[in-house]
Amino acid sequence: MSLQNITLISFGRFEQDFLDRLVKNVSHEFNITVRVKEGHIDLSDYYDSVRRQYNGNDLIKEVDAKYSIDSVKTIGIFNVDLFIPILTYIFGQAYLNGRTGIASLYRLSNERYGMIADNEILLNRAIKEVIHELGHTLGLIHCHAPTCVMRSSTYVEDIDQKNYNLCQKCRNELINLLG
Repeated sequence: MSLQNITLISFGRFEQDFLDRLVKNVSHEFNITVRVKEGHIDLSDYYDSVRRQYNGNDLIKEVDAKYSIDSVKTIGIFNVDLFIPILTYIFGQAYLNGRTGIASLYRLSNERYGMIADNEILLNRAIKEVIHELGHTLGLIHCHAPTCVMRSSTYVEDIDQKNYNLCQKCRNELINLLG
């Protein structure tokens, strides 16, 4: 694949080991070096007090405008509850064939569902979500294969059922897209 660089922008306090393992897995899936940078956005500008969530459409525009300049693909990593007007919540989103996506760990943690915290499960979900959103930036749409990372996820359980990897059909499509 002829990608040049992927940058993950950390908008929050994430442990270094967590970020290192996220980078390692994303790098492995796309066979490219992935770097992490710290980002700063005043999230209060994106907060919708009626919904008590953060507007994903506006956040992705901000990440695209301010942080995607020097990278082929950029994913902003947040830990806030995201929404877009047509959905109750989202785990992430990306510009199809674009350079930018966002993902949030907020709804990926077990604590949100009344279960005991599990950092390994959180990391696994985050890896899948970031790879999924990067897939969209590379031109991939949702896949119907049950374990493909590009399958759509409405619930966190959907993410748990997926692998970290693209299925062979999506991998072939990506190779064709990248030429």
